[in-house]
Amino acid sequence: MATDEQQGLVFPADGEGRRSTSSVGRSVVADALRSVDPTGARAAEQATGWRTDYLVHFRRLVEAGLASPEAAVSVAEGGLASAHDRMRVLDEDGGEHGLAKWPETGREIEQVEVRGVGEPVRELVLPYHGERLRDGGIRKRMAAWVEAGVVEPSVAEAIDLVLDNPDWLRLEAHTVAVLGAGAEMGPLPSLMRWGARVAAVDLARPQIWQKVLTVAKEGAGSLVVPTLPQTEGLELDKAAGVDLLAGVPDVERWLRAQPGTLVLGNYVYADGATNTRVSVAVDELTVRLRDNRNDVALAFLATPTDVFAVPADAVDQATRGYEGRSVRSKALGRPLRTLSGGRLLRRNYVAGSDPGINDSLVPQQGPNYALAKRLQRWRATVARHEGATVSMNVAPPTRTRSVVKNRALAAAYAGAHRFGVEVFEPATSNVLMAALLVHDLHTGGGPQHEHPWQDEAYAAAHGGLWRTPYAPRSALGLAALLGYGAARG
Repeated sequence: MATDEQQGLVFPADGEGRRSTSSVGRSVVADALRSVDPTGARAAEQATGWRTDYLVHFRRLVEAGLASPEAAVSVAEGGLASAHDRMRVLDEDGGEHGLAKWPETGREIEQVEVRGVGEPVRELVLPYHGERLRDGGIRKRMAAWVEAGVVEPSVAEAIDLVLDNPDWLRLEAHTVAVLGAGAEMGPLPSLMRWGARVAAVDLARPQIWQKVLTVAKEGAGSLVVPTLPQTEGLELDKAAGVDLLAGVPDVERWLRAQPGTLVLGNYVYADGATNTRVSVAVDELTVRLRDNRNDVALAFLATPTDVFAVPADAVDQATRGYEGRSVRSKALGRPLRTLSGGRLLRRNYVAGSDPGINDSLVPQQGPNYALAKRLQRWRATVARHEGATVSMNVAPPTRTRSVVKNRALAAAYAGAHRFGVEVFEPATSNVLMAALLVHDLHTGGGPQHEHPWQDEAYAAAHGGLWRTPYAPRSALGLAALLGYGAARG
């Protein structure tokens, strides 16, 4: 639940003044489904236990969009419109406004440009298990990941192009707005090493900016730091920062004036309901910038713990893995499935599905996280449909702080390798995903596909979740048990 003391972007209040996140989640999903799956829309509206029921309905959103490219775009447009219509902005006096009428504060964001003193890194270097892989080493690692089913083959193809064009890394003539500059999965460290120009957006918290400014000064790029009026005389780490939840109009005016092709990179994250709020704020910022500039490219990292349509060869690899299980695995699996009522160790796909549906939603992450990430995918779909350059790549499962602080998820990640899933270290994920961003910006977002699900599947670094023999959620509990056991051992 959101609280009435909040200002800026908030969930709408009901007749009793409560701001229910579940009510908004149900309604947004129902509105997204309404034009293509009326039955699914009614089911979402009538869900009585949204915090567990949401898993079914978020899968249905993907299934409904498979009917045609137009259906997928309709789902995305309906969901985005619903979120924008429902969310509200509270002003300082407690007045509520729709997002389109977000009150102006009259504050002009100022900026300080910090230039790094390092030499630009002019080649792609991928940290992996204590090594620093270069050209041939990176290509061998990509081939090994493809063979193991850890990434889609198109990841290797995209990285090959970046290796062949190292001058791409600097992103000459671009300004990359990194929303969530301090995010562990964000591209800031790589972009600074490569010599890019970055406009950094994050909260006014000195501990965030101390880290961000250190990265900038040690790098070879240029970091544009936002500061608010009346912060003159303060050290930069104490003067820097803006709050998207409170100041989308201010941030939009500031970013609109940045030179070069503007890349709006969404790497924001917050706990619980705040994650949905800040994702809607970023989407409102996106709409406004695209209304006022015709060169805005969009960048997102999709979570692997979501529902995706996947290509037939991923289904085939998972099916071969399931059917080729060892005698011991089959013997252990049968009683587990029987005792669990078929919930444990289910096969990942119906054999021959084209496309298949990979359902890697994790209940522990909750409906607010799922909605926040789905809003980003919907915006990517709509923007691509409208002709924008979009970089939206599925990032691998990664041992970030936000994940490992959840004991159940940390344990599941520790045991995931037993089921063919590789969990990445943050340094590896960071460079890999930044390189895919560079690829997309230089290729117009990669190949243009017939259906939006194919765009989402392109260059997906899912860690193996799409190609493991078992439906991920049916193995999650066992992975966690094995992970706990390994930690105690």
